[in-house]
Amino acid sequence: MRSTGAVHARIAQAFREEYGRVVASVLRIVRDIDTAEDVVQEAFAQALDHWAADQIPERPGAWLLTTARRRALDRLRRARRVETHAGALVYEAELGVVDEMPDVLDPEQIPDDRLRLIFTCCHPILPPDSRVALTLRLVGGLSTVEIGRAFLVPEPTIAQRLVRAKRTIRDRAVPYEVPEGQELTERLPAVLAVIYLVFNEGYAAHTGETLVRQDLCEEAIRLGRILAGLMPHQPEVLGLVALIELQASRAAARTAAEGDLVLLEDQDRSRWDRARIARGLRDLDRAGPMSQAGPYQLQAAIAACHARAPSWEGTDWERIVTYYDRLTEVAPSPVVDLNRAVAIGLARGAAVGLAALERIDASALRGYHHLPAARAEFLRRLGRWSDAASAYREALHLTDNVTEQKFLAERLATCEAAGDGRRGQLLD
Repeated sequence: MRSTGAVHARIAQAFREEYGRVVASVLRIVRDIDTAEDVVQEAFAQALDHWAADQIPERPGAWLLTTARRRALDRLRRARRVETHAGALVYEAELGVVDEMPDVLDPEQIPDDRLRLIFTCCHPILPPDSRVALTLRLVGGLSTVEIGRAFLVPEPTIAQRLVRAKRTIRDRAVPYEVPEGQELTERLPAVLAVIYLVFNEGYAAHTGETLVRQDLCEEAIRLGRILAGLMPHQPEVLGLVALIELQASRAAARTAAEGDLVLLEDQDRSRWDRARIARGLRDLDRAGPMSQAGPYQLQAAIAACHARAPSWEGTDWERIVTYYDRLTEVAPSPVVDLNRAVAIGLARGAAVGLAALERIDASALRGYHHLPAARAEFLRRLGRWSDAASAYREALHLTDNVTEQKFLAERLATCEAAGDGRRGQLLD
């Protein structure tokens, strides 16, 4: 029998990597979100027992998908409702999984299920915030805590949104399908927002011991690529794919060998993924001219400035500020204001950047640790050690990511030591 710890660790990893895929596939059968989630939870519980008693399968995702589908079909049969799900059973029969399901099922045989799930979750009858929260939960497998941090809202609020959204989908019989024509265009912004938020949670995980969750980054890129294949001439789809490719190209350089956070300024650019950069720049070019660029194209253009720069010192910060100026016009938000202020400080000096930060409505970013962290960085560069230490303490208190906590604690210690040294000089 395998150790319980090893099995639990593998189950947790499989949950992160496979949850959305398995839920989407089961939902095709049961046509009810709560039932689909229940079935998937049962499959993971069965995996815990089976993998501990036997062995962890070579392809955990395929095992979970097969097990969950079996349980879903068993539920339908026991409830004597098979005939009402004839369409789903025909689909399953085509895969050869109704009566004699194989022990291993290749998830790639059904590549569009998660995209179908996203568009279901992004149906226009749902409020925008509920669409994103529901898709992050079902497709990304994020907890309500993680979604709350992504939204900068309390966890109970997210839980309520999820309950209401699932009830609305059930009561209004929202179709589980990818829409076409004008309806597809109307739902696109919410879908793009979902994919980008999934990527962001992977690129800078809000909780846990690792800064980057590669599974979520890859999932967002995969979904973005599927969407780009579906809408190959939509500039904002290409802009999003370019953006996440360019950002993902830096993932390996964001942490040192021992796992410590490495800022963009200090990253080893030889570790950047040049193949991703090439793909991202190519997608950005395909998106078309910047004169009519939307928010994702503009953000991709900012990422491209970093990708093309030979060094931190060689970065075209003024161009980046210009892109942020346009971004505040087409997609204003407190986070955009924060990033613009940081870019201004890097282009024109820490004092100018600090002044730009002070003009931001801090109440809209309450609980967002990047605001005090940015303030702390500019204060540190200005030699205002006591003020910088105070800002680093605030940022440290607001983040739950272990890697970021360690980085902020080290910066705090540096500022405190510098402040003590300055006081000692004054006493002398």
